[in-house]
Order: sequence, then C-alpha cells, then structure tokens
Amino acid sequence: MNTPEYAHLLGPLEPLWNDPDIDEIMVDGYERVYVERYGRSCQFEDVPGCFRDNAHLMEVIDAVLASLGHKVDEASPLIDARLPDGSRMNVVLPPISPIGPVLTMRKFTRQPLTVDDLLGFGCWSADMVAFLRACVLARLNIAVAGGTGSGKTTILNILADMIPADERVVAIQNVDELHIAKKYLVKLDSRPADQEGRGEVTVRDLVINGLRMRPDRIILGECRGPEALDILHAMNTGHEGTLLSIHATSPHDVLARLEMMVTFANLSIPLLTVRQMMASAIHLITYQELLSDGTRKVLKVAEVAGMQGDVVALRDVFEFRQTGVEDGRITGYYTATGHVPAFLDRIRAAGVELGEGFFAPQVEC
Repeated sequence: MNTPEYAHLLGPLEPLWNDPDIDEIMVDGYERVYVERYGRSCQFEDVPGCFRDNAHLMEVIDAVLASLGHKVDEASPLIDARLPDGSRMNVVLPPISPIGPVLTMRKFTRQPLTVDDLLGFGCWSADMVAFLRACVLARLNIAVAGGTGSGKTTILNILADMIPADERVVAIQNVDELHIAKKYLVKLDSRPADQEGRGEVTVRDLVINGLRMRPDRIILGECRGPEALDILHAMNTGHEGTLLSIHATSPHDVLARLEMMVTFANLSIPLLTVRQMMASAIHLITYQELLSDGTRKVLKVAEVAGMQGDVVALRDVFEFRQTGVEDGRITGYYTATGHVPAFLDRIRAAGVELGEGFFAPQVEC
C-alpha cells in the first residue's frame, strides 16, 4: 500500500492509517479510539492510548485540515473534508460534541473489489452477474440501492466496469468514491460553498452540465436531492444506460425516496406524474444489505414493471432466500424467481442470450 503524503500528520493514528486492513478510524474524544477492519463490518476494535488529551487530538485534526486548506473551530464546528486520495475526514467539535472532538476517517485507497471477489464473499450469484452484465450491455437504466455500508459503491463500480470501453462516460459524484478504469471517462465532483457562502457547485448543477457533454453513459455516484428530477428527465429523453446509487431500505423504498427528492426540485409536479416518470425511466433496481452477521449480500434484483393503477409495480427477478443461521452466520441461497422481465427482447437485441431456463427458480441447496 502506498503511504499518502499527509500520513505523517496523523501522529498516533499514522500506523492505523497505514494498516491496509483498516477501512475506518473513529475517535470519540481523546480517550476512545476504535477501528473497523475490512470484512469485519459491525465489529469494532478498540485502540487504547493514542492521545494524551483533547488538545493533542486537536493538534492532529488542525494539521491535516491545514494541509487541505481547511480549518475548524467553535464558530464552525463541523467539517466534512476530502483527502487527496479520495478518503474522507469528518470532524465535529464542542459545543456540538460534549465529549470533545469527534473524528471519523474513511479510507478509499483499497484496490477496488472485482466480480470474482464478490462471488467469493457470497455477495451475489453467477446468474445475477450474468443478468446484470446483460442489462448494462443492453443500456438499461439501473438504480443501485442499499443502506450505509451495504456496498452500493462497490456494486456501482463493478457495473460501470461492464460498460463497453469505447463509450464516453460522465461520472458525477458528491465525493470521489468511484474507481472506474475507462479511457473515455470524465469525473465531475460537487463543491461546497466557501466560508463566505460562495462558489458552491451542487450535484444538480453537475447533472445539468453533464447532459451537455455528449455522454454515452451517465453515472450518478449518489442521488440524494433535487438532482433526482434532472436524472429522471435525462433517462426519459434518450440518455439510456444510466447508473445511479441511492440510500434505501428496499426496492419499494427507492421509489418513495425518489418521489420525495423530485418534490425538493419542484413541489408543483403531481405525484402521479412523478411515478409515471420513474416507471418509464428506471428499468431495474438492485438492493443489498449489510446483514447482522457482518456480511453484505445483494438480496433482490427487481424489474420496474410499469404502472399498476396509480402506483409503480415491481417484480423480483432474483433474490436471496435465507434458510437459517449457523454459528452466527446467515445461510441461504440465491435464486431466480421465475419472473421473465419485459425487457428481455432488448437484451437479445444487444447480442446477449441468457439461455433456456435462465429465469427458472432454483431448488433449495
């Protein structure tokens, strides 16, 4: 692992930052430091004796932020900063945090995971991968959904890598988390306002501008606000093959959250119109969770099957079926549900044949 230039500024946290197995460092006041290691989500490891006092902790925080051209103090006690390698640093100071300075650092220097890595971890099945690859090649619009830490960015990265190499991709992000290896790739990152309230560039600004950049594909790192209206418009007006990620607790929740986000942009749009926009724009939703045993799994791949009355209909194409818990680990199997998606002809037109019986349900194993 290459040591970043700013690592020496981290003081007692430097060995933790240089440990390739540690993904996140959390400091809750100078007395409580703990880390999360890769592959052991929901299991924290305490690291005692890092800081002498809160003043020592503030020395480290100030040094790193100064190297980035930022500062934090009682007048501005919150900051979310991006480090040069794409890692993130969040700081909360008193009086907002009564226990003292709170520092959270998330690393993004790890080699991106591959399809085979996720197959080895049991995150999805080979048939799911084949189906999603076919959907990407057929230029279907896909929403990648899940909760915090569920692996949305990893799935989005992998789907983006399935895009043909000769296509121009515009990737729009709030934070630079995507690791897409494409020759014709343009990354656009949002920017917060400065301390005088000037210079802000929102994700919505970038979506609007990205549509003018002759993209073959648009990738939205995370849809979380009024840009939802613009990305739905884009998908409905010829920008096919769009990929986006969104925080949600189920495929149905994806639709509810998008509906809410569109109202942020325009309160006057009737809800039925919003739902019709979603039903015609989005073809597929993948949904994954960080499960109670610390594993991440794609639990559902669902087709957006148009309108059913005044609501958007969903049909599960693949799912994970839990069978039990053994030695604290969740057991189960992946299966097709038997539903054949309506866009199968588009997949065939893209030159992909999925084979007879591909969507037949699997026998429990």
